[in-house]
Amino acid sequence: MNQNYLSSYVPILIYFLLAMGVAGAIMLLSWLIGPRKPTPTKLSPYECGMLPTGDAREPFSVKFYLVAILFILFDVEAMFLIVWAVVLRQLGMYGFIIMSIFLFLLMVGFVYEWKKGVLDWAPRQSRRG
Repeated sequence: MNQNYLSSYVPILIYFLLAMGVAGAIMLLSWLIGPRKPTPTKLSPYECGMLPTGDAREPFSVKFYLVAILFILFDVEAMFLIVWAVVLRQLGMYGFIIMSIFLFLLMVGFVYEWKKGVLDWAPRQSRRG
């Protein structure tokens, strides 16, 4: 490799080493100088100002994951729609028909999820109707 090519990376290496040195020095000084007065309150886990209840390793409800997947799905759909809108004139009627089919299938899936109760967060007995 060219010596000049490698020498252009020297400032980046110096900056990286300097940043790591400063971060290490700050952490070391904090550990050396910082007060250490542990109390039961300081050692207890903090959860939104409330006393922790139950096990921290308790699994989440499946509905949480389903809603997360739906959020990602609709995010991808929104990006797809934006790109489609930008190139709509170039795609013409073919692009419009393909996007109509895509949106129709997306709405069918959305209605299916709605009917299955994926979007219902309240327990069945507390819902009205």
